[in-house]
Amino acid sequence: MTCLCRKCAEFVSTAAVRFDPMTTDGAVLCCPDKFRGTLTAREAAAALATGARRAGREAIELPLADGGEGTLDVLCPGVTQRITVRVTGPLGEPVEAEWGLRDETAVVEMARASGLALVAANDPLAATTRGTGELIREALDAGARRVIVAVGGSATTDGGLGALEALDFDLRGAEVEVACDVTTRFVDAARVFGPQKGATRGAVELLERRLERLAERYRAKTGRDVRGLAGGGAAGGLAGGLAALGATLVPGAPLVADLLGVRARLRSSTLVLTGEGRLDATSFSGKVVGHVLADAESAVVPASVIAGTVVRDELPPGVNARSLVEWAGAERAHACAAALLAEIAAELC
Repeated sequence: MTCLCRKCAEFVSTAAVRFDPMTTDGAVLCCPDKFRGTLTAREAAAALATGARRAGREAIELPLADGGEGTLDVLCPGVTQRITVRVTGPLGEPVEAEWGLRDETAVVEMARASGLALVAANDPLAATTRGTGELIREALDAGARRVIVAVGGSATTDGGLGALEALDFDLRGAEVEVACDVTTRFVDAARVFGPQKGATRGAVELLERRLERLAERYRAKTGRDVRGLAGGGAAGGLAGGLAALGATLVPGAPLVADLLGVRARLRSSTLVLTGEGRLDATSFSGKVVGHVLADAESAVVPASVIAGTVVRDELPPGVNARSLVEWAGAERAHACAAALLAEIAAELC
C-alpha cells in the first residue's frame, strides 16, 4: 500500500538518516497478523521490516495467521505452491478457489470457497460448505496425506454437511487438522455466529434445531458425538463436521507459527514486532499476537505490538502496544498504514 501524503513522503525520504545504525544490533523478528481491510500480513511484515532496517537493524519478515483468512498466503506464498480449481460457492454459484501444497501438506482456506466475502448478500439458511469439501477432495485426489483446513471467515452455518457430502463422508485415511481460534460448541454456532452471517432471531432458532439433528445424524453414521467438542462450532459447525470424520481440531496460531519456525527464529532475534488491525481482549485468546508474545516471553526476547486500534483497558499487564490511530489519527491510520508501521517500528528499534 503506497501513500502519497506529504508527511509520508517526508518520512520515506528522511527516515534512513534519522537513526544511528551503530546504536543497536541483533535481528528484529517482524511477525504480524493481517490488518484486516488495510494490509495483508505480508504487507504488514514488510512495513515493520522497512522501519527496522531504516534504524540500522537486521530484520526478518515472517507474516503469520491464526487459521482464518490469510492462512493460505502465509503458508503457501509461492505461485508454484497454489492450485486453482472451480468449486461450489457459498450460495451455489461456481467460484474459482485456490488451495496450496507446502511440501507434502495441503492447505485449504475455507474462505476461498465458502467465505462471507464471496457473497454480496448472504443467505444463512442456504449457505453451504460444499466448495470447501471440494477443495479438500482435490487435495486428497492429488495424493495429500496431511491436510490443514483453515476455517475463518465463513458464510455458513450448515454444520459442515455440504463439505462432508462432497467428500462422501470419507477422509481416505488422511491426517486432517482443522485450524481454528474459537472454542464454541457445535450447536452454539447458530447463536454465536449466525447473526454475523445475516441470520435473524427466527433463523438462528431454525439453525440450532438443524445443527441438533445434524449432530445426531453424525453420531449415528460415524459413532462420534460432536456436540460437546470445544471448537466444533467453528465456521458454523464445519469443524465439528470434519471432526465427526476423524479430523483433529487444533489452535490455528500455534499451528501456523510452528510450521513457519517462529521459535527457531526467536533464538536469533533480539526484538519482536507483531501486530494486527485491532488489539483487544480477544487478541490474547488464540490469536497471533497473544501467541507471539507468549513465545517471546518464553524465549526472553522483548516484544512490542503495533495495532491499528488498541483497546487499552482490555490489555493484560505489561503489554507494550502502540496504536496507529493514536499516533496519526483514524484517517491517516487507514490511508497510510504501511508508512506509519515503518515509522513506529523505526522508533521502537
